[in-house]
Amino acid sequence: MDSTKKRRELTAKDRYVIEKCMKEKLSYASIAKLLGVCSKTISRELKRGLVEQKDTSWLVSEVYKADYAEDRHNESVKCRGRKPSYHEHEELIAHIRDKFRKKWSPDAIIGSLRLEGKQTVCTKTVYNWLRQGYIDGFRLSRKQGKVKQAQVGYKNVTAKRIDERPKEADERQPGHWEMDLVVSGQNGSGSLLVFTERFSRTELICLLNDKRQSSVIAAFNSLERRYRGRFRDIFKSITCDNGSEFLDSQGLERSCLDAGERTEIYYAHPYSSWERGSNENANKLIRKFIRKGEDISKLPLAYIKRIEKWMNSYPRRLLGYRTPNDVRIA
Repeated sequence: MDSTKKRRELTAKDRYVIEKCMKEKLSYASIAKLLGVCSKTISRELKRGLVEQKDTSWLVSEVYKADYAEDRHNESVKCRGRKPSYHEHEELIAHIRDKFRKKWSPDAIIGSLRLEGKQTVCTKTVYNWLRQGYIDGFRLSRKQGKVKQAQVGYKNVTAKRIDERPKEADERQPGHWEMDLVVSGQNGSGSLLVFTERFSRTELICLLNDKRQSSVIAAFNSLERRYRGRFRDIFKSITCDNGSEFLDSQGLERSCLDAGERTEIYYAHPYSSWERGSNENANKLIRKFIRKGEDISKLPLAYIKRIEKWMNSYPRRLLGYRTPNDVRIA
């Protein structure tokens, strides 16, 4: 096939060449051969770029203008291709905005809709809409942490390590928890004692006045009095970090009701937050409601319980987009 017959799009430079050639009164075939396109391409291009022009005698004639042709080409390009899919999903976008106000993630929104058997788009499409500015009310941000080598906690060498944890805890069977402390900023005194069950991701949040060992033990005693004889079945083991507030393992394990053992405390390796991944993810959800540096002591208990209720009603992908309330046993 002759190379001059091949179709290709004309560029802005080509259009200025055409304008010059038309002033020199070259034929369509000559211009097409010069640019390496077919004659029909030149014919269509000339129709696109024709404008009326008056000479000194006020006689009107049509001439080809490259600038005008380029502007018309750019306008037509905007209409090409498939229309953005958000135009077809106004009701869905309204639902997404409502869930964003309730601090749901795109994945949780789409997953819960699919669990209900509703036809919807994929999670990536929602993120595309967000990046393109079609949905407001949600900010995209993700921080990637560096994986650090496990170390030994030298101030806590006598306590039980995570490597000694029972097989049932590693298999995420019910009754095995992770624990952490969410603290206030430098000018605050309050803190949150956060429990996350490894099986159902059920959250339990206790509001503390400070982050001392005695306050943590007092929270344990309060929970044991609430659950009474069920405490040992609900909290079979608890895994925490090596923070100073958790180092009194004997005080945490000893029952306040009968002086026996109420649970077993295991310690992760220092600087190894991934060993308590469920707990760390729970803390990220809490930060949707409580900013870093905020004084937790000024927050009412009712607000903390509302966060706890939200977390236990939040769909999780790893639970098949069911909520912790849906899957927990106790």
